[in-house]
Amino acid sequence: MNVLLSPQPPTAFAHQHDFNRRSSPRPMASYSTTRKRKAEDDGDEMSVSPTSSPAIQSRQLASRQSKKLRSNELTGRPLSLPRLLETLDVTQLRTVLQTICERQPEIGEEVVKSAPRPTVECALQVLKEYQDKLREAFPYGESSSDYTYFRVKQQLIALIDALADFTPQYLPPTEPSANVSLQFLDGATKIVHSLPEWESQSHRHHKENAYDEISRAWALVINEASKKGAGFVLHSGGWDQILAKHNQQSGGRLGAAISSMSANLGWVGGGQSSGVSNNAPGSQGSILDQLMAGNFGSPVRVGPR
Repeated sequence: MNVLLSPQPPTAFAHQHDFNRRSSPRPMASYSTTRKRKAEDDGDEMSVSPTSSPAIQSRQLASRQSKKLRSNELTGRPLSLPRLLETLDVTQLRTVLQTICERQPEIGEEVVKSAPRPTVECALQVLKEYQDKLREAFPYGESSSDYTYFRVKQQLIALIDALADFTPQYLPPTEPSANVSLQFLDGATKIVHSLPEWESQSHRHHKENAYDEISRAWALVINEASKKGAGFVLHSGGWDQILAKHNQQSGGRLGAAISSMSANLGWVGGGQSSGVSNNAPGSQGSILDQLMAGNFGSPVRVGPR
């Protein structure tokens, strides 16, 4: 028997089954999309290394700057030798050098060998500084001779000691030039003239000894100079007249120097000495006068003029 089956209305189960069938790919797509986004996020996280992270780079830069600042931090340190020497004046530098030379004598010997010879001007300038210190030490107003002496005694002895130390430097054979020696003695004698004259006899020995020393120095130089060119330097420079004035100013206390000049030149200051005339034939003064006049050795006229 043929049974005609009429179409059955869709049931709820069938509708749900069909819906599930049509909608089943969507969860797969969503899962794929979620998975892809996660992979991209993971990739982004993997691509951001610790060294390329902005925060890490900032910390590393700050660390490097901190290390650089620490290496350049200001700390106390002494001056370098050139800068230290720039701060020393002449007196301080001289004191430092003298201390080093005293501690190490070999350095002192090297300094003596390397230092230039002091000129007459430099030596006299140093003596003048001692002379100025002596003058500044004198008390103001009226005071007794003894009080004044003890007030300036230290500066007086310092000046006399300096004279005694500098004078041998300009004497032969250390100083070969008679003219240089005489220039120094001229200036040194003027300083001796300026030494104070004390009332007490016990205080006068300073100046008396200074005159004696400078007089013997003059005599030594005159003796050596007279051996060269018949004393031409002494005569041409007028040193006989200069010495005569010094002797007069000293009150005749340069006797040794005057005696040497008289013995070697036969005259002092253009005058006569030992009864020998300057114009006497064959006399030392006559020969020197002819040399200076340029007529030494001129022919002598014989017979009436």
